[in-house]
Amino acid sequence: MNIKLKKKFLYFNEYKIKCAIGKRGITIKKFEGDNKTPAGVFNFKSIFYRKDRIPKIKTKLKKIIIKKDMGWCDDSSSKFYNKLIKFPFNLGAEKLWLNENIYDLIIVIDYNIKRVVKKKGSAIFLHISKKNYEPTRGCVAISKKNMKILIAKIDAKTKLEIH
Repeated sequence: MNIKLKKKFLYFNEYKIKCAIGKRGITIKKFEGDNKTPAGVFNFKSIFYRKDRIPKIKTKLKKIIIKKDMGWCDDSSSKFYNKLIKFPFNLGAEKLWLNENIYDLIIVIDYNIKRVVKKKGSAIFLHISKKNYEPTRGCVAISKKNMKILIAKIDAKTKLEIH
């Protein structure tokens, strides 16, 4: 199954799901801090989730429980750039444990992960959108309800096509 992102909607099977993307649109020339969503065809790596807010999830992807000390490095000078880290961490990193619910469920998109290129962009996730589908800093975001539907249907072979 492939999921296609077109004009702020995800399409798969019989579903059409509203989504938020980077506030500066989609690009094939993604770089760190540009607020753009990368174009391309990507796999999904794993799912991170807040067990205190979502006690059980049904998915075929690898599941990782988010802990309070977890983050994702977005500092391109670090050897941990675009990787999971633990706080305290003395370089730039995004916290995964947030008060707001946007990171209650996170699917890691296989962007700049296998062979990390410095400054090419980091922390590209499919996560829960804000209520008004406010633009992201480069991620794709959908409602919590739709995220639960999606994670039950995807697996490691599912592709996300962003054009």
